[in-house]
Amino acid sequence: MTSHRDPVIRTAPQPSDINIKGHIFGGWVLSQMDIAGGVTAARTAKGQVATVAVEGMKFLTPVLVGDLISCYTKVTKIGKTSMHIHIDVMANRSGIEEEIKVTEGVYIFVAVDEDGRPRQVKQT
Repeated sequence: MTSHRDPVIRTAPQPSDINIKGHIFGGWVLSQMDIAGGVTAARTAKGQVATVAVEGMKFLTPVLVGDLISCYTKVTKIGKTSMHIHIDVMANRSGIEEEIKVTEGVYIFVAVDEDGRPRQVKQT
């Protein structure tokens, strides 16, 4: 599904990241998505960005210890100071050849200046 593009980040959750049901904490996954979205937003804005919202979040299947997680991003909208970044999180799971989509969501970032105030997105 996503093999035609490279992930922004690829990481493996650790046993310390699990909840009492043996699945990875949703907050850990959200954090990885925020990192990946921030990298894409900063590249797009050519500078610092801040996360301002998360919308349309869907957890589709649990992330397990031993999964290798890849976050794929796509800029879906650019405003004067903000960017919408769609993020797909895929898992490579032992014994399964295809990547499994575990979650997706849209993160909204704002380009900020040195003082943390919104600034115009510098597009090329």
